[in-house]
Formats: sequence, C-alpha cells, structure tokens
Amino acid sequence: MNKTKLIYWITTILFSGFMIFSAIPNIMLNAESKQFLTGYLGYPEYFIPFIGVAKLLGSVAILIPSFKKIKEWAYAGLAFDLVGAMYSVIKVGGVDPGMSIMILVFAAGITSYIYNQKVYKA
Repeated sequence: MNKTKLIYWITTILFSGFMIFSAIPNIMLNAESKQFLTGYLGYPEYFIPFIGVAKLLGSVAILIPSFKKIKEWAYAGLAFDLVGAMYSVIKVGGVDPGMSIMILVFAAGITSYIYNQKVYKA
C-alpha cells in the first residue's frame, strides 16, 4: 500500500469512527444525549434519531470505495453536521477550550476528503 492510500485510510477510519461513535447515542436516544440536545441546545426530540441515522449512513458511505457521488454527498453532510454542531454549541454556551479536540476531527475529515480525491481520481 502506498503512502497516499495509507494516509487516506487512516484519516477516513478516524473520521468515520468519530462520526459513528457520535451517532450511536443519538440513535439510541440515551438520557445524556437527549438532555444535551433538547435541554441545552433546544433541538426538538424527533431530530435526534434522524441526525444520528444520517451520520451513521454518511460514515458508512465514506468507508465504501465505490459510489463516488454518494461519497461526495456524505462528506458534505458530515461537514455540515460538524459545522452546525460547533455553531450551536458556541452560540448557546460560548467557546470552551475543551472543544479544541474538534480541530483534530475537522483535520481528519478534510484530509480524508482530499486524499479520497487523490486515491479515486477519475
């Protein structure tokens, strides 16, 4: 396996892994996730499982080597989810130094997308 594919797969697995692990509490609608999203951020309860399933499907889509257009949409959807989540948390609670870990998540997602273009170029 060459260097480009190795970087692609490492960042893709890290990024999709984070998104899958963040989707599971939403799908299961556990008390902590429900309290944070409905009580703290003010999202409606019906939105929580929907966004969880969407994140799960998008994460699986970026792991599958084929379906180029679906991967594009999945990367876009996951990016919108992350940006929206960060915006919501910042607007409600302000900037917290603990949120700096999200820089790594964004970096993994961006790197995965860039290397996806290199590995699966037309």
